[in-house]
Amino acid sequence: MMADKGIKRSSMDNESSSDPKRAKTDAKYNKYLAHYDDNDAQNGNGFSSPLDQLQRHKTTAEQAAKCEDSDLNPWTGQPHSQQYFNILQTRRNLPVCQQRKEFLEMYHKTQILVFVGETGSGKTTQIPQYVLYDELPHQTGKLIACTQPRRVAAMSVAQRVANELDVELGQEVGYSIRFENKTGPKTMLKYMTDGQLLRESMHDHEMSRYSTIILDEAHERTLATDILMALLKQIAERRKDLKIIVMSATLDAQKFQTYFFGAPLLAVPGRTHPVEIFYTPEPERDYVEAAVRTVLQIHATEPEGDVLLFLTGEEEIEDACRRINLEVDDMIQESDAGPMRVYPLYGTLPPAQQQRIFDKAPEPLRKGGRPGRKCIVATNIAETSLTIDGIVYVVDPGFSKQKIYNPRSRVESLLVSPISKASAQQRAGRAGRTRPGKCFRLYTEKAFKKELIEQTYPEILRSNLANTVLELKKLGVEDLVHFDLMDPPAPETMMRALEELNYLACLDDDGELTELGSRASEFPLDPALAVMLISSPEFYCSNEILSITSLLSVPSIWVRPNNARKRADEMKQQFAHPDGDHLTLLNAYHAFKGAEQSGADVKQWCHEHFLSPRHLMSADNVRAQLKRIMETHDIELISTPFQDKNYYTNIRRALLAGFFMQIAMRESSNSKVYKTVKDDQLVMIHPSTVITSPYDWVVYNEFVLTTKQYVRTVTNIRPEWLLEIAPVYYDLEAFDKGEIKSALTRITDKIRRRQAMKGGA
Repeated sequence: MMADKGIKRSSMDNESSSDPKRAKTDAKYNKYLAHYDDNDAQNGNGFSSPLDQLQRHKTTAEQAAKCEDSDLNPWTGQPHSQQYFNILQTRRNLPVCQQRKEFLEMYHKTQILVFVGETGSGKTTQIPQYVLYDELPHQTGKLIACTQPRRVAAMSVAQRVANELDVELGQEVGYSIRFENKTGPKTMLKYMTDGQLLRESMHDHEMSRYSTIILDEAHERTLATDILMALLKQIAERRKDLKIIVMSATLDAQKFQTYFFGAPLLAVPGRTHPVEIFYTPEPERDYVEAAVRTVLQIHATEPEGDVLLFLTGEEEIEDACRRINLEVDDMIQESDAGPMRVYPLYGTLPPAQQQRIFDKAPEPLRKGGRPGRKCIVATNIAETSLTIDGIVYVVDPGFSKQKIYNPRSRVESLLVSPISKASAQQRAGRAGRTRPGKCFRLYTEKAFKKELIEQTYPEILRSNLANTVLELKKLGVEDLVHFDLMDPPAPETMMRALEELNYLACLDDDGELTELGSRASEFPLDPALAVMLISSPEFYCSNEILSITSLLSVPSIWVRPNNARKRADEMKQQFAHPDGDHLTLLNAYHAFKGAEQSGADVKQWCHEHFLSPRHLMSADNVRAQLKRIMETHDIELISTPFQDKNYYTNIRRALLAGFFMQIAMRESSNSKVYKTVKDDQLVMIHPSTVITSPYDWVVYNEFVLTTKQYVRTVTNIRPEWLLEIAPVYYDLEAFDKGEIKSALTRITDKIRRRQAMKGGA
């Protein structure tokens, strides 16, 4: 009898006998249930746990709330902690909680629901929990997925929800992001990046593991979000049991409703207070300088309340944090200013450091002194993805980094660009969460009204689609032209992507996925990197190419602080290889691993050598995961002996297997200007390179647009390798007349003469 009435364990919650601690807990729980069951049997209630009162797709808000109020945690079988009840009280005060009943009624009636909740309404943390109590995944064996556009949000929200449900992160609630999976067999609610769910769908076209998929922050319109929406729209027609919730923080909901077959809309207001907006009378010359000055002015003159400053990237943020810290120290010594803690926030920051933004503001330095405050310096990640209580002042310079792609020149770059009006309004809204706030816009009111666009263009309209096309082909999408995207990209961008994949041999001449393309799609990498990695055993250096690929997949490992640039450059020269930057990266990584194996203090060693221990460890983690994928697909791990004269030559040749389209030739023997092959872009080699002698031909990893056009991370190559490794791309008949064609023709003639002489001999 009890076996039927107890909590049913699904296939996700395998027997706990292998875990003695869990077995002991379960034994206690069963004893508790037996007592609970006997009492209820006497009272005629006839249920053995709080969850047994609930029925799938019929849970009422009252029933779920009663379940939450229970002394017993229905998901773990353990008594609730005091912290759980403290958090529960806070959750009940969120605006979204007032509409829980309305949400559940709509959720029961429809397959697809559009949910608009303003920032601070609680939608990201609460809606998945409402669904959890309705879907009862422990009975069905299916999961609930909630996607986030950013890794930071997926990790921090998963941690918050785990705390709210009184469970351990990685058990009943987990997260999955690129190169990191913190879920387990008991996981029922899974936060993940939209890209990660997209990768899962390659192997499960029906999303059969999930009963409900929640697309959060859909208004951000990342590349992966747009593809997911199109896929889910198709799957919803085939799988009537799959529920889809599209959540957005803006009121541009009609577009989402129309796209999803006229789906119903539920709107929840945010917990907002009025925000006073200030503009600068004149445009600022240096927005970082102006931003630092504004933060210090707020700290000196405004009442208590935390500050949120928006900047564009890691380097800018770390620089601003240093400057603010120095100035605040001086202010404290010279006046009665309170203490201020400054926290950076960007995507590549380790989770432990990201969590510090939720710390309390510091106490006054002395009794009766001015209160302390915290200042968070963040990228646009803090616009909608994360809600930080206590923010009263927002400083908005009006810029963010955006990906821009030019299909004609095949150049994709991250450019610092003005934000949209919608983004500016989102930023200002962060100041009115707990009480009336102020937003200091470091641009003029005229610029806001006349120069900022209404909405940021979706990422799919400004990206290289090679990776996207490869994913869609792997997902079984045959007709790319009529694939139902919310905003279809320009035909030229799609044609460029197909052409690039065809040259990489990922697609055949009919546009069908090749075996190489199918293997490349298994790697969470750009197609060029994936093809280079898969091809590397042919050049006897797959171990080294694996390391280089990992290093190219993380932010720069080089540290170059403003106050020690000369010393940092000298240290970098210790690892420098005369043939270029890819080999220099490899040398630095080998030295790092050597220091690690010798038992040295790695952080200290990195500090002395001006290397980032965080990014090197991240590369190490990426390498381990890519290695597992290689082993799964029987890609041989091999190295040329280091003593062999071809050790570095083989690596340089292997680079061309993926990056033969990213080649530049020097304009003339006395010039520092290069021209890119086929695209004819005039570029210079980035000052960060270790190359001292100007080589005639180089392969480059990225094209950078600043005040000039640069190619960065470059390595010297021989042009004859291009003709050998990529003969289809370097078919000279397809080249326009010019210096590059003439140079390649001379090399071809030279090779033919050499072969003729060998034949004659």
